[in-house]
Amino acid sequence: MKNIRQPIVTIAGHVDSGKTTILDSIRGTHVAKKEAGGITQKISFTGYPASLLQEKCSELLKKFKIEVKIPGFLFIDTPGHAAFTNLRKRGGSLADLAILVIDINEGMMPQTYESIEILRQSKIPFVVALNKIDAISGWRKIESELQKNIEMQSDYVKKDFDNKLYRIIAELSTLGLNVDLFFRVNDFTKQLALIPCSGKTGEGIKELLVMLTGLAQRFLIKKLALEKEGKGTTLEIKKERDMFYIEAILYDGTLKVNDEIFIASLDKPIKSKIRAIFEALPLGKGFKPVQEVSAASGIRLQLSKTAEVLSGMPFSTKESESLQKEVSEALRTDEEGVIIKADSLGSLEALLFLLRKENIPIGKVGMGNINKADVISAASNSPLNQVILGFNVVSEAENPEVSIITNNVIYKIIEDFKKWLDDKKLELEKESISSLTRPCKIKILQFVFHASKPAIFGVHVEEGMLKSGIEIMNSQGRKIDKIKAIQSENKTVEKAERGKDVAISLPNVTYGRQVRKNDLLYSDINEQEFLKLKENKKYLNQSEISVLQEIAEIKRKEKPTWGI
Repeated sequence: MKNIRQPIVTIAGHVDSGKTTILDSIRGTHVAKKEAGGITQKISFTGYPASLLQEKCSELLKKFKIEVKIPGFLFIDTPGHAAFTNLRKRGGSLADLAILVIDINEGMMPQTYESIEILRQSKIPFVVALNKIDAISGWRKIESELQKNIEMQSDYVKKDFDNKLYRIIAELSTLGLNVDLFFRVNDFTKQLALIPCSGKTGEGIKELLVMLTGLAQRFLIKKLALEKEGKGTTLEIKKERDMFYIEAILYDGTLKVNDEIFIASLDKPIKSKIRAIFEALPLGKGFKPVQEVSAASGIRLQLSKTAEVLSGMPFSTKESESLQKEVSEALRTDEEGVIIKADSLGSLEALLFLLRKENIPIGKVGMGNINKADVISAASNSPLNQVILGFNVVSEAENPEVSIITNNVIYKIIEDFKKWLDDKKLELEKESISSLTRPCKIKILQFVFHASKPAIFGVHVEEGMLKSGIEIMNSQGRKIDKIKAIQSENKTVEKAERGKDVAISLPNVTYGRQVRKNDLLYSDINEQEFLKLKENKKYLNQSEISVLQEIAEIKRKEKPTWGI
């Protein structure tokens, strides 16, 4: 049998379920408190060697009769949403296994369902970590072994625990998943293991590691066989002491100093030479220089060509068309749509994934800060696409027509964009009827200032809104004239609300012939305008709706099907 690599494990779930806290407990660090909004933004990796697994979990490994055959694990901490699916390699997901984290107190959340759907589609074996058991009222850490500790809780605590547990079991069962507590699972090919735990106190973490070990060795041994060709994914470009490094994950094969590698880009593959390799030490404790490294490993590479390399791009020691094709397909765009800028390929893919789920067209994607060219491009779009979304970038240009939404928390960008889109649609709908003739009814008063050419006389606005420039008709539907001007208190005004007394000027009317005292006049709305107003009547007040119906009744005397 070929040598096998350590499985790559991704940690997925809802944004505040405690994924990074669990990883902190595994590696003995406190990353979670440092993240923006307590939410992981960057993908980081943590090696956990088999020797440490044996040392920390020896009793549990014996209890479950598991002999450790894998070299250990490489954990990847991902952003708290569907972005974890975009950690890609050629042919599938970068992850071999997954931990789905659910807050036992909160239960299933929208992103939990989304994570399960994607894990199943990607055919990634996973276990469920029921996190935050320490937050159950009255919970105590009595025994180091989780099963015993659950059994030793007081009756009321066990009852609360059981209620929360079985609620989650029921919700998972509706998805067709056969689930149970890990120590009750008899067949891991048919049942999904639930491991109660606390990233805060460390309870259940050993059990979680042991279940992952059993799962990896049950399903993945053949998949973990190492190939010769080195393949990986870049994560970040980092600078230390005037030196640039590519931080990456090597997920197959080996890399050596002086090897040539091919890195995909937004245009064509970049060919570069490896000058130095630094392999990540276990538990995230820095890097050590090496001449050769084997998968799966977190690494830093010093390359002969760094400036053009972008975060999130796949690389290989062998040049192939599929390397670049993968990126081109991932970043496909529509003829027109919103513009997206981000600091890495993974972030771009995450935004693309979430926006496409909302059926939002994507016109242009790119990496780096929002620049003048982006703003000019967005300004030329249709109104609903005059927006730029940016993750972990800043804007270096602006335009009053273009909205720029940036954040260092990805899911907030999506939330803010959806709100902007709703507001913009509302604004455009209001604008779409602002050019229409609004419903209006006026009554002619006895005050006549000029009888003809033009006729100027007083009117009372009975209903709706009177506007200058509109055509008016009488109560029989006969056209009268277009209002040339409106005056209120000797001043020209553009409009007059319901209840106002104003003077109007009609250039082609003689007072006493076409119009008389107490006549009712209406805005002369055509059929297309009527249908548009009817469709958008939520933007009309009750007075306008009332007179709109009167206008329809007048029109239907001559044409019964008018406006129907």
